[in-house]
Amino acid sequence: MLAYRRPDSGISESFLLYRAFIAFLTLNTTTMPRLTLNPSDPDDIEVKGIVFDMDGTLCLPQTWMFAEMRRVLGIDKKTDILDHIYSLDVAEQEVAHEKVRQVERTAMVQIEPQPGLNELMDFLEEKKILKSICTRNFPTPVQHLLSTFLSSKVFHPIVTRDFKPPKPSPAGILHIAKHWNIDPKHLIMVGDSVDDMLAGYRAGTTTILLESDVNGHLKGAPETDYVVQRLDDIIKLLENGIEIQDRKPQVDEETVKALD
Repeated sequence: MLAYRRPDSGISESFLLYRAFIAFLTLNTTTMPRLTLNPSDPDDIEVKGIVFDMDGTLCLPQTWMFAEMRRVLGIDKKTDILDHIYSLDVAEQEVAHEKVRQVERTAMVQIEPQPGLNELMDFLEEKKILKSICTRNFPTPVQHLLSTFLSSKVFHPIVTRDFKPPKPSPAGILHIAKHWNIDPKHLIMVGDSVDDMLAGYRAGTTTILLESDVNGHLKGAPETDYVVQRLDDIIKLLENGIEIQDRKPQVDEETVKALD
């Protein structure tokens, strides 16, 4: 059977279909770079460190805590807590900070570890993967969590809200990457909030969302690369290798100043 030939181009329809098929195969066989423990392909990238959020990530969510913070500050749900505090006069800022710290101290003694916490940390230590914390909390609750549930594990450096600007700025994560002397593409940000996903995305890391009852809307967000139900689900991701996006850090003037 003769192939139909387009009179305007002199190119047969069968040839055009063949060329489209080859283009389709090429498109679908192009592999994305993988973040993996043991790089075996030239495009593979070795995972070298993981940055964790604290509230709702290393410990179970305490959603009442943020509602209480807003109550004592007299702000609504649409207003970012730290943005509100930093907008106040210097003297008023310390008063507001202390109100928030008091709520955090109350929540601190009620914290419970996330399922799979110790299993993941044991795995990371065995594989010599660096660990850090980047949180909007203040230092005391962080140290309480570490001393209570992770006393034998090393997290360094630890970035709290004493470091400015806080998440969702990428500055804290980039500060950690700079301290480790590691390109952010070798890192993973694990968290449970939009601030965590945005900060990791803007820092150029791969992001993993720890799913909860209140963050399902983030599963399809462009800043969220992977979703897990438990912390130790990350072990299998690391063992299998994670396909990653090629992204660069998004750095503004405020971030540059923070990293100087």
